[in-house]
Amino acid sequence: MSEIHIHKHEVKGKNLAVSILLNLVITIAQVVGGIISGSLSLISDALHNFSDVLSLVFSYVAHKLSRRKASIKNTFGFKRAELIAAFVNASTLVIVAFILIYGAVERFFNPHPIESDLVIWLALLGIIVNGLSVVFLRKDAEHNLNMKSAYLHLLTDMMASVAVLSGGLLMKFYGWFWVDGVMTIAIAIYLIFVGLKLLMESTKMLMLFTPDFIDIKDLVREVHKIPGVNKFHHIHVWHLNDEELHLEAHLDCSEDIRMSEFNDLLREIEQVLFHQFHINHINIQPEFKKDDSKDFIVQD
Repeated sequence: MSEIHIHKHEVKGKNLAVSILLNLVITIAQVVGGIISGSLSLISDALHNFSDVLSLVFSYVAHKLSRRKASIKNTFGFKRAELIAAFVNASTLVIVAFILIYGAVERFFNPHPIESDLVIWLALLGIIVNGLSVVFLRKDAEHNLNMKSAYLHLLTDMMASVAVLSGGLLMKFYGWFWVDGVMTIAIAIYLIFVGLKLLMESTKMLMLFTPDFIDIKDLVREVHKIPGVNKFHHIHVWHLNDEELHLEAHLDCSEDIRMSEFNDLLREIEQVLFHQFHINHINIQPEFKKDDSKDFIVQD
């Protein structure tokens, strides 16, 4: 088994910890404000924020676990912990969205007066707090699916607060109290959109699906161009986590070569797989005229 070491962006858990504290403060403020003002959209935003606090805590714990070293009992360590966190966080986004829609539909048909000034000020507070959290996690989200799930939770929080602010202003100046329910539904629809996308992405990784950007047939064609390769087959390509893309395969050599010669051949294959397909963890079983299936994909 061979692993090619590459420079990795260092994801910092402290940014996540700060975001947790900020969101805990805004959640408490919005719950109290929502009860006092009678605003469902403010309470729904608080509910969403509270789910985010739990999700951020889960992401933080998963991030810490993923940094633990491998052992005899855990040969991969806890590197997939962050994928599990991303999957759970995406699921909660979708679940919370449907809860919000249920409450909003009832409120839409039965609107009642709302203390709009309190809604406006708390929405502004939510925009500031979530905006800061988004800035803290933006760079980490580009390199880590777990951090991306946390980032999306916070980004949707900020957008939800913008929607709540808009609704508060319309209620204050025009008395359109039905806007509270409409804004809640709009928030929920967006949550479903981003949540399902992240859920599909994390599910594919957990199920060890071949990444979308990898074409197995193209990969085989490139490997077959290397002298000494007869048949590259029995191939598996999967993400261990965001940073590690694994490949294992059988290689039927065109000649009965020595192990030292195979090492040279393997080095060439590794360079092709890394530079053209970004695969950095490679395990290849050498063969010569072995009587087995030579299909690209073999179902055991």
